[in-house]
Amino acid sequence: MSKSDFGLIGLAVMGQNLVLNVESRGFQVSVYNRTTSVTDAFIAENPGKKLVGSETLEEFVQSLATPRKIQIMVKAGGPVDAVIESLIPLLDPDDIIIDGGNTLYTDTERREKYLSEKGFRFIGAGVSGGEEGALKGPSIMPGGPESTWEIMQPIFEAISAKVDGVPCVTHIGEGGAGHFVKMVHNGIEYGDMQLICEAYNIFKAAGFSNEEQAAIFADWNEGDLESFLIEITANIFKQKDPETGTDIVDLIVDKAGQKGTGRWTVMGSVEQAVPFSTIAGSVEARILSSLRDQRKVASGILQGPNNWDFELKGMTKGDLVKKVRNALYASKIVSYAQGLDLISKVGADKGWDLDLGAIARIWRGGCIIRARFLNRITEAYEGANKPTNLMLAPFFTEVLNSGQQDWREVVALAATNGIPVPSFGGSLSYYDAYRAERLPANLLQAQRDFFGAHTYERVDKPEGEFFHTEDWPDLIS
Repeated sequence: MSKSDFGLIGLAVMGQNLVLNVESRGFQVSVYNRTTSVTDAFIAENPGKKLVGSETLEEFVQSLATPRKIQIMVKAGGPVDAVIESLIPLLDPDDIIIDGGNTLYTDTERREKYLSEKGFRFIGAGVSGGEEGALKGPSIMPGGPESTWEIMQPIFEAISAKVDGVPCVTHIGEGGAGHFVKMVHNGIEYGDMQLICEAYNIFKAAGFSNEEQAAIFADWNEGDLESFLIEITANIFKQKDPETGTDIVDLIVDKAGQKGTGRWTVMGSVEQAVPFSTIAGSVEARILSSLRDQRKVASGILQGPNNWDFELKGMTKGDLVKKVRNALYASKIVSYAQGLDLISKVGADKGWDLDLGAIARIWRGGCIIRARFLNRITEAYEGANKPTNLMLAPFFTEVLNSGQQDWREVVALAATNGIPVPSFGGSLSYYDAYRAERLPANLLQAQRDFFGAHTYERVDKPEGEFFHTEDWPDLIS
């Protein structure tokens, strides 16, 4: 039998779909799973395909053409390290190991250094698109050496999603760049999802039926807000529970899960001193949702408006839909601005030379955050005058300027009616702080100098000169 072009370890649903994708592009694929029965069942379910199942890791490695290209699709953390250690004695120099899971990028940097010292190649590749994307074409974010990307490029480009004939994959950068960009992608995904949920909650409080919301989101998906997440949201509102006939969305417990990539992104923003209010608010919202038992007790103790007694204050439902749409669009721009700012900052610090236009381009298809306005982001960063912040690109500046009053009214309306909007509100605060010529940090610096002699600069002195007040008034006892 001829040697396989590609190998994959880990036959959970994502791994299986990725294998079928690779095979469908004309490549022979070898597969291995720690539980042999899973491998056997997968091969049996796909007769006639160019698949090679292996009972042992040794057999799996020997079935691959050199340089071997082996993708690991197992749980992040210790399991990835365990698979790598099992592979090392079986590989030849220049064989390639690819980690396609949601891995913390610092782990990827550690693994690449470790494996390169042993003569092997390593790629940390973010893969987005869920089960369907893995099968039909995901967005792929590979990091690692340029020379290794060139070897993997034919396979990655073949299996990725395509938009206007352009593959949704590019070499992101050295080291852990691929997994870092995927991590921020997931943070933006958290933001997108929470913003949609906040819009839903406002509409629900205002008395909109699920049928009305399905129509609203379907209409939005025909315009500038077109995206995968808006589209599936419209469909979710239409789904009935076969057992009770009730809308399924109303039967789902309001307690969100998370796998950690959102938290990693927020932690990275804190380490890099990058404002991250939209995505941080989205992560916090998931955490608060998990405190369901505490919330149920607090709802009978802590007072506030009854958010199911929502007052439109003279607005029609149509007015509210327009205002929420503009608030959602503006907040979404801020979410991407913050995510791209973090990518830019870390990329510069690491010397990764990250191309924000190319990154936005590969997010246009296959991935969870795919959306029409990514074309506009690509244009903004591929032009001659790259903005220092996405909000300052002319197209997005116009959207924000024209929608900011509606945005304010939605946040105020939510607050008045006791509806939490951490990501709408955090986005608006970021927008207002970023556009403020003067912030109250002068008082903050005075406080720091008072209690800790941390010094301050003065508006009437050259920038870079620092001063300390020795005779702050004594505290009043």
